[in-house]
Parts: sequence; C-alpha cells; structure tokens
Amino acid sequence: MDLQLSGRSVVVTGASRGIGRAIAEAFAAEGARLTLCARGAEDLERTREALAAAHPGAEVQTVVADVTAEADAARTVEAAVSAYGALDVLVNNAGATVRAAALDEAWRGSFELNVLAPTRLMELAKPHLARAPGGGAVVNISSIYGRESGGPPQYNATKAAQIAMSKAYALQWAAQGIRVNNVAPGSIAFEGGSWGRRLKEDPEGMARFIERDIPGGRFGRPEEVAAAVVFLASPVASWILGTTLNVDGGQSRSNI
Repeated sequence: MDLQLSGRSVVVTGASRGIGRAIAEAFAAEGARLTLCARGAEDLERTREALAAAHPGAEVQTVVADVTAEADAARTVEAAVSAYGALDVLVNNAGATVRAAALDEAWRGSFELNVLAPTRLMELAKPHLARAPGGGAVVNISSIYGRESGGPPQYNATKAAQIAMSKAYALQWAAQGIRVNNVAPGSIAFEGGSWGRRLKEDPEGMARFIERDIPGGRFGRPEEVAAAVVFLASPVASWILGTTLNVDGGQSRSNI
C-alpha cells in the first residue's frame, strides 16, 4: 500500500535508538524527508548513516536537542522548515520515567518530558502542520500504562496526561486539518532498552512474565510500533483522529 508519505517533511524526536530509530527507518522507507532529534550526537549520527546506507537518496538531517528545552524544541522545528520548506508530520517519541531521589524532581521531570515537551513541540509545529497539503499529522508515543495501572507512578500518571492532552488537541485542531493520535506500545524489547537488558539478565523471569502478561507470546519489536505510527501519520488514515492505538500483543487489560 502506498501511504502517500513520499516527500513529506517529518520530525521524529528521540530518534537515535529503539522505537524512535525504527520509526525513522519506516518513514525513510516511505520516501519521507526526515529531521531526527535526540540528545546523543554519536547515536544520532549512527542512525543517520544507517538510514542513508539502507535508503540511498534519503533526505535525513539530525538535530542534537533536548526536547524539554524550549530553545532546542524551537530549533528542531525551524530546522525541518528551513531544510524542506514545510513540516507535515510530527512524531513525539521522546519520553521516559525520570527517576530522582527528590520526589518533586522525579515528578516534575517526568511531566516536562512526557507532557510539556510534546505539547510545546505541537504548538511550535502547528502553523506549519496547518499548511500541509491534505492536512498535517501528529503522532504521540504513549504507553499502555497511560490507560491502566502499572509502571512507576510518575510514568503512569504523565502518560495518562499525555493521552488526555492529545485527545483535547485532536478535537481542537481537527477543523484546521491537523490530525492528532497516539500509539500506546506495550513491552517492546530492543538492544539497549530496559526489556532487552532484562531478557539478557533474567531470561527465565522474562519467560514467566511473557506467559503471564502477554497473550501474543513474546515481546514486541520496535518495527511493529513504527508500522502503526507511519499508518496513523499518513493520508491513508485520514478519518482517524483522537485515537490511542495499542501495539502490545494483547498485553493491555483495559477495555478502552
């Protein structure tokens, strides 16, 4: 299926590894023009080189940025518009549990990364997304634990807030031709990720976890999340907005 993403200008945050890198690869395969940002310059450059090798002629630029910093967020959006003359798709992938000894620091850091940073990027991108031919798209990467209990409290709460924020924006921006959706991964394993490390450190425990919690019988793969993201970002998904799509092998127990 042609997802009609060729030539589209796409920003992907947290794009240097794992799910973010897989999302970048999926957009590159569709012929999109990419602006990738992450905090780590070396990993980001390795991602750019890998995409260039796998997809000759792919247009990929990188921006070393901390999305929680307002100036870096603005610089990322400006880079996409400057290089490609447009911004058609924003993928807010950067997110994590911020762990700190101080309660306020842990909660404030998690809120800034999982809620405030994607909101700020959306607002910065809005005027450009509104001019995108056929409409712009935002896909925020949440978690199944934004819809049900599980995970550290600050992660659970801020991912729930991210889903609520995305729904509100989806309804507000629909009239301007901008679709906002979420993808909620379950447990995804990849090299360097937390589940990937646990698989190596405790294979028997992880086998029990999979048998108990994941009806699909295995951990998910980053490329499976990426496939959902490029679909929701594409004009093919033109009548889907304000939704949260689980990609979890049946792991979620929520009815909504």
